[in-house]
Amino acid sequence: MEYIYAAMILHSTEKDINEENIKSIIEAAGITADDGRIKSLIAALEEVDIDEAMETTAMAAAPVAATGAAPAATEAAAEVEEEEEEEEEDDEAAEEEAAAGLGALFG
Repeated sequence: MEYIYAAMILHSTEKDINEENIKSIIEAAGITADDGRIKSLIAALEEVDIDEAMETTAMAAAPVAATGAAPAATEAAAEVEEEEEEEEEDDEAAEEEAAAGLGALFG
């Protein structure tokens, strides 16, 4: 969520939403920046009109909870989360393979 907030801060201050600027904000908050998450966020936001998404989110906050409809910004966030989960699963699989390989070496 902090990555989306960073993009919103950049947008509201009329700064470019790019990897360097998002990373700066994330690190200024005391968080270790994940380059993969940053790239995923920027890719997800390419097609999003942030002003429209923020207006839609603010105006539709109550109906969203009642109907389950998701505004564009929430959909972009969901895509980023899905990509992060896939990356985590890939990392876990690689760790398991590495452990299996070490087990074969030591008997």
